Amino acid sequence: MSKVAIVVLADTETHEGLGRVVNALEAVKEFKEGHDEVQLIFDGAGPKWIPELEKPDHKLHGLYNSVKDQIGGACEFCASAFGVKDNVVACGVKLTGDYEGHPSFKTLVSQGYQVITF
Repeated sequence: MSKVAIVVLADTETHEGLGRVVNALEAVKEFKEGHDEVQLIFDGAGPKWIPELEKPDHKLHGLYNSVKDQIGGACEFCASAFGVKDNVVACGVKLTGDYEGHPSFKTLVSQGYQVITF
């Protein structure tokens, strides 16, 4: 059984960013379906995706909903820096800030997680 943390760093403003978030969500779905331990983390510009993906008319809304239960959190510092902190909280996603306001990747690695970034 694998332990994987999938990290979305992509911004919402480009087609390339959309491709990266699709790949991240698909990876989470694959690990989830394989009964592996998987967390989805939004860091950097990534927290901007949460309010977008929550919109019922977004083309990735269904895929997002299928893996929403695997969300480990969104970076507290970055959500604030990118102006989406209140929106992220309103979407029910917890903010993580274990290391200077950011998720602790050292903790994830020490817990045996492999970290994959998109």
